[in-house]
Amino acid sequence: MAYEGRVLAALADPTRRAIIEKLATGGCSVADIARSLPVSQPAISQHLKVLKQAGLVHDTPSGTRRIYSIDPDGLGPLRQWLDRFWGDQLAAFKVIADRDEPG
Repeated sequence: MAYEGRVLAALADPTRRAIIEKLATGGCSVADIARSLPVSQPAISQHLKVLKQAGLVHDTPSGTRRIYSIDPDGLGPLRQWLDRFWGDQLAAFKVIADRDEPG
């Protein structure tokens, strides 16, 4: 449960969600992300630090820059956690639908 809490807290911020959406199109430097959002480069760096600590992004060196990408190993556990709720809701819906079905 600690993992989900850390990830959900990181994604609670709208700027961090916007960064994740930007990174979904491919790897980007801090400057690339800052150009696409109304946020300064230092603020983007701080948001990326939080996302990295939550395991949602990773970075790779490219010359003097770092390229940030979504970490699929970080999103996988979150998806599994969310899918559990989806499965539970579908099962509950099936119980109600079967109960209400004319006999």
